[in-house]
Amino acid sequence: MSEDMKQAALDYHANPRAGKISVEISKPTKTSRDLSLAYSPGVAEPVREIAKDPENAYKYTAKGNLVAVISDGSAILGLGNLGPLASKPVMEGKGVLFKRFAGIDVFDIEVNSESPQAFIDTVRRIADTFGGINLEDIKAPECFEIERILIEQCDIPVFHDDQHGTAIVTAAGMLNALELQGKKIEDAKIVCLGAGAAAVACMKLLISCGAASENIYMLDRKGVIHSGRDDLNQYKAMFANDTDKRTLADACDGADVFVGLSGPNLLPAEVLKTMAPNPVVFACSNPDPEIAVETALATRDDLIMATGRSDYPNQVNNVLGFPFIFRGALDVRAKVINEEMKVAAVHAIKDLAKEPVPQDVIDAYGGEALEYGKDNIIPKPLDSRLLTVVSAAVAKAAVDSGVANAPYPAHYPLNSVDDII
Repeated sequence: MSEDMKQAALDYHANPRAGKISVEISKPTKTSRDLSLAYSPGVAEPVREIAKDPENAYKYTAKGNLVAVISDGSAILGLGNLGPLASKPVMEGKGVLFKRFAGIDVFDIEVNSESPQAFIDTVRRIADTFGGINLEDIKAPECFEIERILIEQCDIPVFHDDQHGTAIVTAAGMLNALELQGKKIEDAKIVCLGAGAAAVACMKLLISCGAASENIYMLDRKGVIHSGRDDLNQYKAMFANDTDKRTLADACDGADVFVGLSGPNLLPAEVLKTMAPNPVVFACSNPDPEIAVETALATRDDLIMATGRSDYPNQVNNVLGFPFIFRGALDVRAKVINEEMKVAAVHAIKDLAKEPVPQDVIDAYGGEALEYGKDNIIPKPLDSRLLTVVSAAVAKAAVDSGVANAPYPAHYPLNSVDDII
């Protein structure tokens, strides 16, 4: 980042008021009667109703539209373990995106925990406050166990966006890219460079969308994850193939897909050359991808490429998913965000990319025509139709799969955040 941009970012966060989020009052407070209803003595009435039936908390409090964005700061962006307080700007930023795109209120919570179990205990004890929990920037492999236990112990959705948000958007773009390249996901040979939280979640979701596990070659720092290794944790072990492939070059030879969730400049051009005709490359290390876009395009003129960057086509951006996934989950009071809901989100995002792009979205991205194709396999984050289609798909999947505590909303589909009730 340039020095000008660094200073602009600091100024943005500092001025004219520190931070990026605030709390607003949603009821009148102008008169003595208003205050008597807001607090004592009137507040005792909803207290009694909630004591009779905890579900009344959704009727009388903000619980149903409130998400906790929680981190221990152990894996902040690409910066590493800088501690919970340093993660606060990111958690506030997540709150901005929830509110801007899906009208969801957020409390950001940074937990200074001495162990994963202490983090779990803290989150579990405060979970009743919220309608959902978004875990963020927690390192692997601890994040897997933290999420699993919290899902078991909480009766509201718990969702680690670094895992599942990334996976949902990746899968949506991948299905479209493979289709455009004339390939089927069930036949595709897939190489995944990286074996952390996002990589494991991406590959698991691609399998749910039809990929064959025997066609997936995952690599960590020691090379291909194969059945002969005795140093694998349980999350890597599920991707251990019986193969003689050992290196990235071995895995990529003849592969249809490369997914990079690792680090910059790790895919050499000479390795890209060995991939199958019409390859798909998702180089998602940010800000510097596993192979530079210019290098990749100069090496292969038959590829479809996506990155995590907004200054190139096909940005894999979690904001396409998490605000609307939580919107749909909250509006049917889902107990969890299950596989059916994730797959429904994948297909909603995938299908939206094929629709004609509204003029306001075209204008927001420079005025150039945006049509479904090799440079437009994923919707743009400012496409307001994401709220409409993804929230509806997730809510319906929750109802259909039996994890919803409320029916499909009568006010759906949503056309804007003004429709949220």
